[in-house]
Amino acid sequence: MPLALGKDVLNKARREGYAVPSFNTNNLEITQAILETAEALRAPVFIQVSDGARKYAGLENLANLVRDMASRVSVPVVLHLDHGADYKMVLQALRAGFTSVMIDASHHPFEENVHETKKCVEAAHAVGVSVEAELGRLQGIEDNIVVEAKDAFLTDPDEAARFVEETGIDYLAIAIGTSHGAYKGKGRPYIDHARLEQIAQKVSIPLVLHGSSGVPQWLKDKMKATGADLGDPTGIHDEDVRRAIPNGIAKINIDTDLRLAFTAGIREVVMGNPKEFDPRKILGKGREYLKQVIREKFELMGTVGRA
Repeated sequence: MPLALGKDVLNKARREGYAVPSFNTNNLEITQAILETAEALRAPVFIQVSDGARKYAGLENLANLVRDMASRVSVPVVLHLDHGADYKMVLQALRAGFTSVMIDASHHPFEENVHETKKCVEAAHAVGVSVEAELGRLQGIEDNIVVEAKDAFLTDPDEAARFVEETGIDYLAIAIGTSHGAYKGKGRPYIDHARLEQIAQKVSIPLVLHGSSGVPQWLKDKMKATGADLGDPTGIHDEDVRRAIPNGIAKINIDTDLRLAFTAGIREVVMGNPKEFDPRKILGKGREYLKQVIREKFELMGTVGRA
């Protein structure tokens, strides 16, 4: 079926009290794992392309891949630009056929963030595409985005309401304690649920959580069994994800867990069978673990059977 519009998928999710995972893709195998699992579970899904993925595989190449493969499934699939750096990048995504775009001007002062976001909203809405923007800054690392703790700040509820009103965006990414990457501090990451409740009371559009990978223990165990030097990565607890969804969180971004799953499968084959040189068998194991992670996310977010 044709690609779905982001706001159509997320408005339904917020209204009915579940969330839709937004998975980053970089290649064929990741896209296959996402779409095959979504179809099997009858679940709507976002597939997103980051700046790093664009540089690795090409924006148009990934857009064509997702659009072609999505045409052969029967569940809603949204093609989303993740962390669009500027107006130019948003326009490139619109030309490439994305049905959802994110402009991330959160590193600018409030008024400049509003100005840049509003300009992107006008362009995207002119061609019927939905827009995500961010208010507040998440600590951590994602592709070429590096935010130190001293530069991170949580979303102010009153500013969030004003930002939505002045920009006309379709969904808002907020900072409530999650962070990009596999290392989210020591112990259990702090999530400001009280702040989320305040934002949800003031903002009626769907809310988005970035930096929400769980870094599950089974994946860490598989990686370490192959000799991977991970240190002590931490993720967002499932309980915190479940608690956030009734308070307006309708889209949850997942990347780190996919990287761990794909790499664990590849390492397992390569380390366990040094004579293996068939890339289909090597990458195929990674795809198998990807499907397991993706299934867990759909189940966690209540997305199963919502298509």
